[in-house]
Amino acid sequence: MLRDRLADALKPAMKERKEITVATLRLILAALKDRDIAARGKGNDDGISDDEILAMLQTMVRQRQESIALYEQGGRLELAAREQEEIDIIRGFLPRQLSDDEIRQAVSETISQAEAGGLKDMGRVMAALRENFAGQMDFGKASAIVKELLAAG
Repeated sequence: MLRDRLADALKPAMKERKEITVATLRLILAALKDRDIAARGKGNDDGISDDEILAMLQTMVRQRQESIALYEQGGRLELAAREQEEIDIIRGFLPRQLSDDEIRQAVSETISQAEAGGLKDMGRVMAALRENFAGQMDFGKASAIVKELLAAG
């Protein structure tokens, strides 16, 4: 279970005095705890699922990528480097990410399976992609490809 892998990774990082790894893992675990508390308020006593954890991790990666762009624009390369280190740590808990070509292939197959005929079916296609490829693709890229293929088809 992903939750256990995250918690188990903290202790060795602390022993090895890996400051950035410890800080990043603590940040992830705090965000996870917040989401678990919110889920309990909705009647889910087990906390969030692995798929939701994967989505949370992907969001954290995307936020750091945006920060890197801003830091580089501002000439703060040391902060951009730290954000990149955090991304590398977070990605260590994500499954292998699909390449752009693999995303396009997955989108095309999902559109065929869903028998989607136009942009009105975009929500249904994106829901199927999220269900089948949680943690494996950038859904921002996937959304653009879905829109492109549905508009053309």
